[in-house]
Amino acid sequence: YRPWYTAQFPEIQSVATFWRGQYADLRRRTRSFTECFYTMDLPDEVIEAVAANLSILKSPTILRQHDGRVWTWEGCMDQHGCCPGSCTHVWSYAQALAHLFPELERGMRRTEFGESQGDDGRQAFRALLPIRPAKHYFRPASDGQLGAVVRVYRDWRISGDTDWLRAIWPAVKKCLEYCIETWDPDHTGTLTEPHHNTYDIDFWGPDGMCGSIYIAALKAAVLIGEALGETVDVYRRLYEKGRRFLEDVLFDGDYFTQQVRWTDLHTEHPISRELADGTTRFVPEVVDIFKQEGPRNQYGIGCLSDGVIGAWMAEVCGIGEILDVEKVRRHLRSVYKYNFKRDLSDHVNVKRPGYAAGAEGGLVLCTWPKGGRPQLAFSYSDEVWTGVEYQVASHLMLVGLVEEGLEIVRACRDRYDGRVRNPFNEYECGHWYIRALSSYALIFGLAGVRYDRCSKTLFIAPSITGDFTSIFVTETGFGICGIKDGQPFHQVKEGEVDIAQVVYRASRQEDTI
Repeated sequence: YRPWYTAQFPEIQSVATFWRGQYADLRRRTRSFTECFYTMDLPDEVIEAVAANLSILKSPTILRQHDGRVWTWEGCMDQHGCCPGSCTHVWSYAQALAHLFPELERGMRRTEFGESQGDDGRQAFRALLPIRPAKHYFRPASDGQLGAVVRVYRDWRISGDTDWLRAIWPAVKKCLEYCIETWDPDHTGTLTEPHHNTYDIDFWGPDGMCGSIYIAALKAAVLIGEALGETVDVYRRLYEKGRRFLEDVLFDGDYFTQQVRWTDLHTEHPISRELADGTTRFVPEVVDIFKQEGPRNQYGIGCLSDGVIGAWMAEVCGIGEILDVEKVRRHLRSVYKYNFKRDLSDHVNVKRPGYAAGAEGGLVLCTWPKGGRPQLAFSYSDEVWTGVEYQVASHLMLVGLVEEGLEIVRACRDRYDGRVRNPFNEYECGHWYIRALSSYALIFGLAGVRYDRCSKTLFIAPSITGDFTSIFVTETGFGICGIKDGQPFHQVKEGEVDIAQVVYRASRQEDTI
């Protein structure tokens, strides 16, 4: 491994010389960005959540090798990195790097669809360092691989670089074809076969979480294919079938669920196979539970905070609506109602309670308000992860449930107020954990500000009412924008931003619960 700076400077004196020569300009540009950022008059807890977590970008969690490409841990322990390889399913949450340093983010797509992808389209969700062809010794992650397709669409709209898109598109198609044939071989529009995900387990049968990412990836592929003049009928049909299944079957009236399935699949469950030949390595209690309720580590009819994350990814990545908006809103209402705890004193968490405990508040990953909790539910289900809290909070804001989203953000930042935890280090599997970069989406959740370089359009679609000021950042410059005296405005403060039109949509804020 050779760091980026070793390819730029021969020795330390060259760094010092560069620093002296560029100091005034670097200071001016830094101050300009800082002033734009703190010109925002969004709620304090949102500004704090975004700003504090930008420290992750300068932490040991993120490395940059000699060719300029970023490679990351998931987080860092005191003496070493934790969980290596620019983990794709964790990066499905992170939004800050893509908007602040788009070129660095696109370098990660180069790795995902290059060295990390096999000839069959299978992606290793942990890249090697130095970055080199992957060793596919472990099953791929469905949410990470499908999320990478969504991120390609986002990065194209941010950069406006259609030549880049055209060059990476063959690998994207191969990646998506692998996903379809591996997890949806019967072309149902759902992930029926067991599929690995960010909870470090496999879901068996279709579920709202990974299923929504699947249809987001399919819609992204439709939009990309149409832009490149390709036939995408197969992707479109799968998207439509998958959407109908999620809305009609997995939505129970309150939230999106999982249909646990381990029979009539192309994959045989390992316990089934071992029971058939009369031997098993599992303890009798686990075998008995399997006979009663199927594979362990499922959520079934539970209310999963991530249960419709694909709809959030589609919104923040510029794809737009992929599911019935009212059903998504009802799911998020249920997540707030059942999973958000203002006081965790009576909450039992035998896994990692240090993330949130006692009289603190937090958003639990999964609850079973209608009963039916599996005896061996997925092991992280009782935990509180800040990256998920920000994902849900910003999604609540996007559908008009602003106060509910803000309450979740406040509870999170109250835990990181400097008395018990470091305000600049929201940890999960290690310090400066990547998932917390989902906090950047809070700006979009409230201000609805997004710049599309392909169409040279600045979108302002706030979830809040009245006048406000927000920062906006593009690949070529940044500035402030918002609503003043009831009308949209924008001012470029640094660089150049070609804005041909501003599309403004008034607030969609709803009454709170």
